Amino acid sequence: MRIQDASMRAVAVAVVTSAAMALSAGETRAAPPQQSVRERIATLDFPELRFSPVKPRKETVRGVPVYFAEDRELPLVTIYATFRGGVRRFAREHFAAATAVPALMRTGGTRELPPDSVDARIELLALATSFGQGGGGSSSWINTLTEQLDEAVSLWADMLRWPRFDSTQVEVWRGAELERVRRRRDDPASLAFSRFNRIMYGDHPVGWEMSPSDLEPDDLGEEKLRYVHEAVICPGNMVLGVAGDITWSRASRMLERILAEWPPCSGNLLEDPQPDIRTEPGVFVIQKEIEQSVVVLAHSSSLRQGDTGEYFASRIANSILGASGLSSRLATELRTRQGLSYGASSIWTASRRDDGLVGALTRTRPQRTLAAAGLLLAALDSVRTTAPDADEVDHAVGEIVNGFVFNFRTPLQVVARGMTYESLGLPDDWLERFLDGIRDVTTDDVLEVFRAEMDPARMTILLVGDTTRFDGSPSELGTVTVLSEDLQDSRGRPSTPREWPRSPR
Repeated sequence: MRIQDASMRAVAVAVVTSAAMALSAGETRAAPPQQSVRERIATLDFPELRFSPVKPRKETVRGVPVYFAEDRELPLVTIYATFRGGVRRFAREHFAAATAVPALMRTGGTRELPPDSVDARIELLALATSFGQGGGGSSSWINTLTEQLDEAVSLWADMLRWPRFDSTQVEVWRGAELERVRRRRDDPASLAFSRFNRIMYGDHPVGWEMSPSDLEPDDLGEEKLRYVHEAVICPGNMVLGVAGDITWSRASRMLERILAEWPPCSGNLLEDPQPDIRTEPGVFVIQKEIEQSVVVLAHSSSLRQGDTGEYFASRIANSILGASGLSSRLATELRTRQGLSYGASSIWTASRRDDGLVGALTRTRPQRTLAAAGLLLAALDSVRTTAPDADEVDHAVGEIVNGFVFNFRTPLQVVARGMTYESLGLPDDWLERFLDGIRDVTTDDVLEVFRAEMDPARMTILLVGDTTRFDGSPSELGTVTVLSEDLQDSRGRPSTPREWPRSPR
């Protein structure tokens, strides 16, 4: 019998403990006296334990998909909304407005209420709420006591439908964003990841970096904010979720009232642009006097998220390589064996429609920057030549399978998962398909996907650190392009090769 999640293990332990107590008490007197209790327990048969995942109810209200799960345990209700269409669906002139709209729906007031009145109502009703964006869209949720549901949802809906975009709050957001841009260079990791996206994606929304030129007052004028809002925050882009102490009958009536007054989408969204990911190898360097260098390297990967053996094998491959923490190959090599870093991680993104990236990253002291980069490349090359041990694959599979039950801890989690699948165009039973696909992965599957998708010779490498203390010249890794800390065209021409200052290895 194979126990496949934490809950099942707990049941099995209880069963075995009970059997042990019974045997110790002499209830199975027919067993040979020479057998120990442990040996007799080993001969017992147990029925196979199966976990049936909870599924939300899927409905439609005024053409909007709705995922619903009733839960009477606490007198609380959560309403969740996601909207397709984010920064990627606008021209650069709307970059700041598209970034700001979710936050300003929360802080900028409503058509009827100024910002301080909205804050007072939220506090009085003891509401938990959130507005944000990511993954190519925007989202918001509200959690309220059941007895205050109608008033709470009415306020939340007005914040979404009729934002005021108060000019004072717009300026507060602009000032905070300018400060964040200014401080970006103070965080080497943030600087490295932002600049690496720029290198790989160029003039595509994924590669855009917010700059002061994007944050002029006119960039956040009311006309631009409403242009973005009317294009994104509307029923045609929406998926809704309801979970908690509420019946579907009441929930459907509530959603009918909200959606009946909601204006339709403006149709101003652009087509989601396909990224032109950098394909040629190269080395990019940013000089920065810091005590830990940042090393990021990756190349494009054509593998997509889907119900294919290659995709499932890539998830196990990623776990083995660097996504499983300190037990991964990268962390074992750089941290445990070589002592070069506190940790190292792999990168392997796979979306539904676009190419992704595959590679690795780490941080290390300046004097071992080139050594760390070399070890990352060597580790990526080694996985292409020899299949992983069966134990490695079993461990990676087990981590996913044994954690399966934790995807269903709360009704809201179940609802949110269904909404995510709807937004991504995945089938409702995607999690079960994913689990079955992961279980079927073999060592040969992992080796095959490594060979197909991983090529250290194609890597684009970014080094951020104090080059005066590097343990060699970055040109040892390839053709070098020197970048400034300040934003510039990161796909510029390579610098003239030169010797870099060396320090003792």
